[in-house]
Amino acid sequence: MREIVLTQTGQCGNQIGAKFWEVISDEHAIDSAGTYHGDSHLQLERINVYYNEGSGQSGAGNNWPKGYYTEGAEVMESVMDVVRKEAERCDCLQGFQLTHSLGGGTGSGMGTLLISKIREEYPDRITNTFSILPSPKLSDTVVEPYNATLSVHQLIENADETFSLYDICLRTLKLPTPTHGDLNHLVSATMSGVTTCLRFPGQLNADLRKLAVNMVPFPRLHFFMPGFAPLTSRGSQQYRALTVAELTQQMFEAKNMMAVCDPRHSHYLRAAAIFRGRMPMRKVDEQMLNMQNKNSSYFADCCDIPPRGLKMSATFTGNNPMKEQAIQELFKRISEQFTAMFRCKAFLHWYTDEGMDEMEFTEAKSNMNDVDAMAEEEDEYAEEEVA
Repeated sequence: MREIVLTQTGQCGNQIGAKFWEVISDEHAIDSAGTYHGDSHLQLERINVYYNEGSGQSGAGNNWPKGYYTEGAEVMESVMDVVRKEAERCDCLQGFQLTHSLGGGTGSGMGTLLISKIREEYPDRITNTFSILPSPKLSDTVVEPYNATLSVHQLIENADETFSLYDICLRTLKLPTPTHGDLNHLVSATMSGVTTCLRFPGQLNADLRKLAVNMVPFPRLHFFMPGFAPLTSRGSQQYRALTVAELTQQMFEAKNMMAVCDPRHSHYLRAAAIFRGRMPMRKVDEQMLNMQNKNSSYFADCCDIPPRGLKMSATFTGNNPMKEQAIQELFKRISEQFTAMFRCKAFLHWYTDEGMDEMEFTEAKSNMNDVDAMAEEEDEYAEEEVA
């Protein structure tokens, strides 16, 4: 069995991780005591990919260097002991996953430190992160641009696959006052979809390395933009048609992306569509061929077990570094906020007091801008190819 060690850091990372465990435990028919109550061998065939769980606790007070250099570094060895113990119990470890936010202190600072330590000790294993980017609608702290820029700087170098998650456009769900619980449920549903092909058998058996090989054409361009379908308000679920064509159409709409951006104005380097539920493969092939005819590349997989409450679903993963759009759009917004604060040295003393040098800020921003420039070059090349 090819196991994955899942780690959670920070308040946001732990809340999303807890919801993810709740969702996949329900899909595998595992109760809170760890007892199986299902009736399908598919639920047990790859059950060992995720189950066992280790945890720890700390806090960095929204201060990135506290998580990376001081308080996080003090407890890192005990955290790594837990990681080593879990890795040693695996028969065939395929890699590591981390859930965290980039705007706080523990998830961003200690989370990226954990990724770098894992990279040092397990350089031949795949590292995969589900990273929550700061949202102007749900901003908790004014120093989020600093924390996010410093975190992206580390993720560029030390992660193999990063799923950039953001607060999804909730007009689709018609929730006037969405809570963090509503957002966590959406994120966990997307994580469940992305990991479906790792946890259940299908026509294309995938793992973290196969995902990286198919989705990452260049090492530094590994920031993915996930989406999920169907997204329907609770009052209209019973009236919404669930067909392969409907799922495909909704899956590629901007309002279904977990990152606030519009992916329709340029090109995907790579994209993957993971379908769940009982559906004819012929219809899936037809829809994917239809998308391929629109100058995009897609890879489809099927799993017979749908999410709870749905007959079928689809999860989208796109590597789309579009010029002035998509993931690059998010990076540019963070960079602009970072520059506005760093120009006048606002709040900088909280970071330098922890031992950071101002040069680290400059290097982090430069590294993120380099990825933007590389993404823009690839997008221009794609436009030339289409022309």
